[in-house]
Amino acid sequence: MEIYYYNHLNKQQQTVYHDLLKGLQALSPEILLPRCEAEELFNIFFQLRLDHPEIFWAVNFSYKYYPGSPNLIFVPEYLFEKNKILEHKKAMTARVEKLTRPAMKLSEWEKEKYVHDFICENIHYDKLKKPYSHEIIGPLGHGVGVCEGIAKSVKVLLDALGVWNVIALCGNNPDKGIKYRHTWNIVRIDGKYYHLDATFDNTLTRGKSDEAAEFRYDYFNLPDRQIFRDHEPLLTPAPQCTDTDHFYYRDNKLSFTKTEDVYKRSLQAAKKGKLLTFHWRGGYLTREVLVELLDQMRKAGAEKDKVPSVQINWPQAVLRVQYADAGQESIVMDEANEAES
Repeated sequence: MEIYYYNHLNKQQQTVYHDLLKGLQALSPEILLPRCEAEELFNIFFQLRLDHPEIFWAVNFSYKYYPGSPNLIFVPEYLFEKNKILEHKKAMTARVEKLTRPAMKLSEWEKEKYVHDFICENIHYDKLKKPYSHEIIGPLGHGVGVCEGIAKSVKVLLDALGVWNVIALCGNNPDKGIKYRHTWNIVRIDGKYYHLDATFDNTLTRGKSDEAAEFRYDYFNLPDRQIFRDHEPLLTPAPQCTDTDHFYYRDNKLSFTKTEDVYKRSLQAAKKGKLLTFHWRGGYLTREVLVELLDQMRKAGAEKDKVPSVQINWPQAVLRVQYADAGQESIVMDEANEAES
C-alpha cells in the first residue's frame, strides 16, 4: 500500500497522522494528538483518508483543547456505531479478497484493466449521494458511488493487487460550470505514471445509449497533457505523468493519424455490425477535422447501406461509431462527468 500523502508531511505532521491512524483503526471515541492549527489538522485528516480509504467509517471530526495544553482531543464522527463498523469492515475485507483473487497472477496492466472494467460494469453513480457513496462501502458494498467513493474503491482494489496508485483530487471551477471537486487515481505501471479516471469511463460506458455496452477507455493511462484538457488542476501533490505511449487506444492500435485509417476501420465496423471506438491523433480535433472524419464514417456506412450513430468525446478526441440498417444519422457530443451517469 502506498502512503503517498504521509510521505509529503513534515515530521510533526507525520506524528499527528500516525497517532490519528492508530486511534481511528481502534475506533476510539476520542484521540489525544499533539496540538496543531485547525486547518493543518483538517488537511492531515483529509490526506490520511486518501492514503487509507479502507477506513471508511471516519467521515468528519470535531476537537477540543485546554489553554496551555500541548495536546488536543480529536473527536471523530463515525458513519456507524461500533458493532456495525466491525460488521461492515469484515464484509469489506471479504469482498476485496473475493474480487481480487482472480486477478492476482495478472500483469500490472491487466490488473489495472481488471479493476477498471469491474467499476464500469458494476458501479452506478449515486445521484442521491447517500452518506456512504463517498466511501468504499458504497461502490463495493452497494454498487453505487460518486467519484470519491469510486476512486477510493479503485485504490483499495489495486492496493490489494500490489499495484502502486494514489488518489488524485482537483478543485471546482464555477466559471466553467464545474460545481464539485473531482477525484480519480494515478497509477504506476511498469515504472511509469498515468492518470486513470474510472468514474469518467463509467459515465461514458453507461452513456446515453444502452446499446453501447462495450467499456470505454477514454481515461485509461492518460498523461498530464491529456487529462487536464477536461480536469481542473490538482489540489494535492502528485507524480508527473509524462508517458504518452500507453494510452489505452494507442496501446490497442485504435489511435489513428490518417483519415483513410478511420475509413477502413469504419468500413469493417459497418460490415461486421460492431462498435468502433477510436482516438484521433492526427493533429487537433478541430471542427474541420471532425467534419472530415464524419464524412469518412458516412462513406463507409453508405457502402454497406448503413447509417452511422456517432458519439464524440471532444476534449479527449475519442469517437465511437455504431451502424444501423435504417434510421436517422445521430451525432452526439459526450461529456464524461458524473451528471451523465
